[in-house]
Amino acid sequence: MDFLNSILDSMEKPPAKSDKERALMKIILFPEQQEVMKKNQVLEANNLKIFREQIEEQVNNFLKDDFLGQYSFPPMNQICRSIIHDVCEIANILAYSFGDEEIDRHIVIFKKEHAPSEEHLNALRKGEEWNEGQDKQLREKEMYLKKESEKIDSNKINENFVPNTNYQDKYEHLIGKRSALVAARKTKTNCNYGCVSSENKRDQRSIEQTLADIRKKRRKI
Repeated sequence: MDFLNSILDSMEKPPAKSDKERALMKIILFPEQQEVMKKNQVLEANNLKIFREQIEEQVNNFLKDDFLGQYSFPPMNQICRSIIHDVCEIANILAYSFGDEEIDRHIVIFKKEHAPSEEHLNALRKGEEWNEGQDKQLREKEMYLKKESEKIDSNKINENFVPNTNYQDKYEHLIGKRSALVAARKTKTNCNYGCVSSENKRDQRSIEQTLADIRKKRRKI
């Protein structure tokens, strides 16, 4: 007996069957079960298609309703939740899951203009109630704090601003060492601008004599 056991132990074990071989064995051995499985898969696919159409209709109604900013779906399994997430992503809607898996895991959707704050999401994760008035107060507070911080930053920039160079040194070759306002000479309007005295004229002829000379030249031509 020990000798026989030693021989059996020394022999190689038969190779393990692959998943493909096992699937083939099931098809060969249990064709009726495979047929039932295929029918169940087709039925499940049709049910999921109908479910997706219903979700698309609910989402469209949600978008058309101007008074609704959020909508909560009942608890459902992971496959159905994945369909809702896919439909909301296509419709450009925010979707968040809350609750415990296999207990009360559900989805709440929001319009982009009614996007929830971090405090809102934390409250929903804890199972606490939240109303739109709290969201509005938080948004107003955030806007106020943002404006105040921008004012403080702008004041700090104006107070602490130090130019890298002195413009007077940079343009000294143009305005000189003194400021342009100090160095500029005061000017006066010349009322006689454009007028020339008769002594400074090159042509001493009168206007009548000039016109007469012009007529003579035209006659000659």
